[in-house]
Amino acid sequence: MKFGEAQPNELNSHQVQCPCCWESFELLIDCSVPQQSYVEDCEVCCRPILFHVQVGADGTIAVEATSEND
Repeated sequence: MKFGEAQPNELNSHQVQCPCCWESFELLIDCSVPQQSYVEDCEVCCRPILFHVQVGADGTIAVEATSEND
């Protein structure tokens, strides 16, 4: 999991690691949505990654990245 802080209603960039190839890349998070899950392809290996994102009332962001096939 990655943690950070953000202001509501803004996009924040977070460094994440692909669970398939282990390379890191930037992920943009829409902080106006408190809980979200979506699939996005890795920028390096192009495999699908399932992201679970939570934005707390205090602006704390938690991102979990897993292989879509797990």
